[in-house]
Amino acid sequence: MHDVNLILTLTGGLSAALVFGAITQRVRFSPIVGYLIAGIVVGPYTPGFEADGNLASEMAELGVVLLLFGVGLNFHLNELLAVRGIVLPGALVASAVATAIGTIVGHWIGWPWPAAAVFGGCVAVASTVVLLRVLADHRALHTRPGHIAVGWLVVEDLLTVAALVVLPTVFSGGQPTVEGLVISLLLAAVKIASLVAVVVFAGGRIIPWILEVVSDTGSRELFTLAVLVIALGIAVGAARVFGVSMALGAFLAGMMVGRSEFSLRAASEALPMRDAFAVLFFVSVGMLFDPSTLVRSPLAILATVLIVSVLKPAVALGVMQIRGVSLPIAIPVAASLAQIGEFSFILGNLGRDLGIVPAAVLEILVAAAIVTITLNPLLYRAADRLSRSMSRPRTTEDDPRADAGPAVVEPSHRAIVVGYGPVGSTVTELLLDNRIEPTVIELNLETVRRLLAFGVRAVYGDASRPEVLQRAGIARADNLILTSGSGRIDEEIIRHAKQLNPHIRILARTHTTHEVPRLRRAGAEEAFSGEGEVALALTVRILEGLGASPEQIDRERERVEANFRNG
Repeated sequence: MHDVNLILTLTGGLSAALVFGAITQRVRFSPIVGYLIAGIVVGPYTPGFEADGNLASEMAELGVVLLLFGVGLNFHLNELLAVRGIVLPGALVASAVATAIGTIVGHWIGWPWPAAAVFGGCVAVASTVVLLRVLADHRALHTRPGHIAVGWLVVEDLLTVAALVVLPTVFSGGQPTVEGLVISLLLAAVKIASLVAVVVFAGGRIIPWILEVVSDTGSRELFTLAVLVIALGIAVGAARVFGVSMALGAFLAGMMVGRSEFSLRAASEALPMRDAFAVLFFVSVGMLFDPSTLVRSPLAILATVLIVSVLKPAVALGVMQIRGVSLPIAIPVAASLAQIGEFSFILGNLGRDLGIVPAAVLEILVAAAIVTITLNPLLYRAADRLSRSMSRPRTTEDDPRADAGPAVVEPSHRAIVVGYGPVGSTVTELLLDNRIEPTVIELNLETVRRLLAFGVRAVYGDASRPEVLQRAGIARADNLILTSGSGRIDEEIIRHAKQLNPHIRILARTHTTHEVPRLRRAGAEEAFSGEGEVALALTVRILEGLGASPEQIDRERERVEANFRNG
């Protein structure tokens, strides 16, 4: 019976998430809104199918671990240090103010101070998923505002990770006292320091060695399995051995893998599973929402929305102004932070599990999240237009699309070469000889290392993953050259490339002629068949031997090319 409930819960939850996620995506809202609505639909407070909330929560735990692993994997200390003068004081002050106001509002609603404090922490952190999506949709992820917003959110995430570690230590032993709190915090600090030391040692030596050994097998399944074992193993070890949260262990594991050469491949190949379980996490949160809360607590929901959408962005804007950030940059950053999401629910769920947060807190958070996540793209769009209208021409300091740092002379032409076999290496050499900047995407780690050592840009990863194409610079490339002749995989690469850059010119190599039409239908401008090129060369040589004129040879060459082009 348990197995049946598990399958029903998994199928029903994901099916509802697919339907409502597609609907919200269609109307240009975040699919997270659809996932939360799906949870409400399959939850116990609405008629029809009812999923098992306990099973959904258990499966969502895996989503939390993988979500934190992904945050650690994408945590780049250098990017944070580049904007530390803005994001460190900004995130600390804005989070402190939002937490304090949220705590006061929670106590005004009638919750005890511990529950109110957890609620305040929940409204102080924005959603990583939503922010990255909004920035990417507006092509602002790699701009100065984008760097500040991402760095800001990294600091918020770190503060939340710290709260996830401290809460169980403080509230697991009954009513906390000042002495007990100090001892608990010191003990937690020792445990965390020990865990960090072990993970850093493993991350510097053992983890890269394991991943390299598995990568040398050439098996994608084994590599994916290795990454998942590392993420889950360190998360469980953190909880069992060091007595800290699995979330912290997963975050540190992600950081260590992210420091290695395997970070991009881990993100592109192993983390799609994270997305599926993260969907279940949002569905499980939506199941906690009782629609009658809209009638019972409208003022509490309104107050929460105002804190998230007005107060916190206003504080962030003020701090950035004090730090000397111009309004055209500060306004989009502040607008991007005006929502709550996954970390708010993770923190709220932990408070519920510890018995310090009533169900009403999560219900109000779900309602506020649906409102703020829905409004955030609209708010950011308005802020982006306002910032651009305020930007003075020819002034990079105030241009929200301008990056910090010295001016860089961009190459006039870029090309991405997928595969560095005999064909790929020849193409790369010819591109370099003609002053076209190539970026090679390759799954052989030693080849990537060798190219980087010679000063050639190279990315280790699978080109069929959009993240790998983005890292290779697909948005700014003129040509994409597929040299491996991988058939169906190349079709997938072509489709992803056209979505990321509709204007890119794609040239593909195939082994057989029947693959040429499929590659052209997928979007390739040119497809070259090994069979076709050999047949063409033989035909030309035969005609030359028979004394055919150049016009005859050209005519037959065009006919042969047309035959192979049309399959």
